[in-house]
Amino acid sequence: MTYEELMQKAIDAAKNAYCPYSKFPVGACVMTDDGAIYTGCNFENSSFGMTICAERNAIGSAIAEGKRKIKAVAIFSPVQDNCAPCGACRQVIHEFCDNDNDVDIILQSGNELKIFTLAQLLPESFSL
Repeated sequence: MTYEELMQKAIDAAKNAYCPYSKFPVGACVMTDDGAIYTGCNFENSSFGMTICAERNAIGSAIAEGKRKIKAVAIFSPVQDNCAPCGACRQVIHEFCDNDNDVDIILQSGNELKIFTLAQLLPESFSL
């Protein structure tokens, strides 16, 4: 699957976001090492700490199917270009990869895709 196709799935997922408080919809599409695709959107709760990011939603779906290795994550918000993952999501992505340099994070700015490695977005990541 191309990165453009992954981004389109993230765009589609953002349409299902539940964000009545922030008004900040986000969609994500995760591709695992075997090419399987999982999408997710953010969903909020009036107890703000209970809110789930789109990236962690998609990763959770992959985990529920037995997947453990992420190769790429596309992230989209219609209200912000280059909608990068929050710190918590970066750390969760790190948990499910072999090497931070081998995971691409795909963001959209206008009609252009920007590709970063997880290592670029999470230098000196935490591991046990």
